[in-house]
Order: sequence, then C-alpha cells, then structure tokens
Amino acid sequence: MATAYIETTIPSYYTARNARSILQASRQLATREWWDGGCSGFDLVTSTETLNEAGEGDPEMATERRALLHGLRVLPVTSETADLARVLVAAGLVPGIAAPDAVHIALASVHKIDFLVTWNFKHIANPHIRERMRAKINDSGYRMPVMCSPEELLNEDEAI
Repeated sequence: MATAYIETTIPSYYTARNARSILQASRQLATREWWDGGCSGFDLVTSTETLNEAGEGDPEMATERRALLHGLRVLPVTSETADLARVLVAAGLVPGIAAPDAVHIALASVHKIDFLVTWNFKHIANPHIRERMRAKINDSGYRMPVMCSPEELLNEDEAI
C-alpha cells in the first residue's frame, strides 16, 4: 500500500470554517472529499511537526485539527531529517522563515514516503523549484516523494 504524508494544510483545510473565496472553498471541498472518501486507499502518516503546528492558534480549531490526525502513524524527526531540512534551507530551496516546511519535505524523503499531500504550493509543492529540490534530495541520498494536493489524488469514485 502506498504511503502518504499529511502535512498541516490538510487538517487545516478539512476543519476550517466555510471559506468565502471560491479557491479556498474548492480546496476545502476537495480535502473533505478525499479524506472522507478513504484517502485514495493510502496508508496515512504524519509527524510531530504536523501535530505541533496543528495545535497552534484557536484552541477549538486546534482540537479539531489534532483529532483529525489522531490514529495516524507519527514519523519521528531524526538527525537525518534535521540534516536534510538544513540542506534544503542552506541551498535556498526553502527560506529560513519556512524551515518547518523543509522539515515536512525531509521527513517524507528520509522515511521513504510515496506522497506528500499538501496545499502549500509556495514552499513545498512549488513547481518552480521542484526539480532542483529533487536533485538536492537525491544528492543527499534520499528520494523526494510526489508532492501533490488531495484534489490531484482523488479517484474517479471520490471526484467532486
């Protein structure tokens, strides 16, 4: 069974109050359809990084985000993960201010996860840096997962 790493934007979109923006509302719907439809049959994993981020902000919403993640296998942040995250930041592929995003990428890469599911197209699933990031991760001895949104993973029977 293929594995999928769930980073913080997924529980954030799933549990968010209904958005006014058409784009945000579409992402919320796609996330809920994918999650409620069985997540395309993936073995879902997350991390302490995601759990910590999901626990920030409004206490009621944080409780909902963390509840959604309850029961998922939690990947440990290892020294290898921290080293790879630092490499991604040092190479300018992820800005220092977004270092937690480098940790998500490193976690999924080091733990050999097949997919990293995200709505973060700025620092994680950015098509403008994808190939350079893949090369840097490969040079470090790891394999970058496929980085995509829930919408891209919807099966025909899960489609909106």
